[in-house]
Amino acid sequence: MRLTIVGCAGSFPGPDSAASSYLLEAEHEDRTWRLVIDLGNGALGQLQRYCDPRDVDGFALSHLHPDHCIDMASWAVLSKYHPDGAYDEVPVYSPQGALEYLGWAGGPGGERGDTGVRFVEWDSAPVHELGPFRITSSRVDHPVPAYGMRIEVGDTVLAYSGDSGPVDVLVDLARDADLFLCEASFVESADNPPHLHLTGAEAGSIAARAGVRHLLVTHIPAWTDRDEVESDLATTWTGRYDLVGPGQTYEV
Repeated sequence: MRLTIVGCAGSFPGPDSAASSYLLEAEHEDRTWRLVIDLGNGALGQLQRYCDPRDVDGFALSHLHPDHCIDMASWAVLSKYHPDGAYDEVPVYSPQGALEYLGWAGGPGGERGDTGVRFVEWDSAPVHELGPFRITSSRVDHPVPAYGMRIEVGDTVLAYSGDSGPVDVLVDLARDADLFLCEASFVESADNPPHLHLTGAEAGSIAARAGVRHLLVTHIPAWTDRDEVESDLATTWTGRYDLVGPGQTYEV
C-alpha cells in the first residue's frame, strides 16, 4: 500500500496545502487500484499531480464538512464534461446526506451530487471491499456524523481518525496499524471545545494504546503552531512519527 498526502491542512486550505485528502494505491489483479480518502477544498487540483483522476476507483468520505468533501462538487463537473469522454461511475462511501449536500454545493443549475458517482452510506454498510482494499468505518466524536476508517490490504493496515475528539473507538480502529493517519488540530495550552478535535498529546496517547508502528500527524490548521503540536506529541508518544506535508509518500 502506498499513501500520498494530497492535502493535509486542517479546517480550511492553508498557504502551503489543500485541505484533507489522501491517495491510497495498491497492486491487485495486474493493475494499480486507487482509493481517495476525503476530497476537501483545493484537493482535486492537487490530486492531478499524483494520478489521472480518471484512474480513481473510489472515494471514502469521513464526514460532510467542506474541508473533507467539498471538491466532490467539482468532481461532478470534471467527470461529466471531460473532453475525452465522461468518467466511469465510481463508488463514494460516505455519511448519510452526501447526495443532497453535494448537489446543493454545486449551486443553482449545477450538477447533481451523484454525477459520475454512486453513494453508499456508512450506516447501511460499514465494511466495503474495493479491489484490494477492505474498508471498515466506525463513528467517531464530531459535531456532525463522522467516521474513522481502518483500511486493510492483506496484512497491511492503515488507520485514519478523520476528525474526532478523543474517543476509545479510535484505539480500536488503529490497533496494530502499520500507519495511523491521525488529526491533531488543537494544542494543550488552549481552552479547547470538547467533541471536536485532538491535541498532539491525545493523538500520541491513542497511538500508544493502539500499538501503532508509525504515527502520521495531520489536519494541523495554518493558524496552529506545528512545533507546539509536536511538543505536545512528545509527552505521550516515543515511537516513529511524522507531521505530514503535501506530496509526502509512505509505503508499507
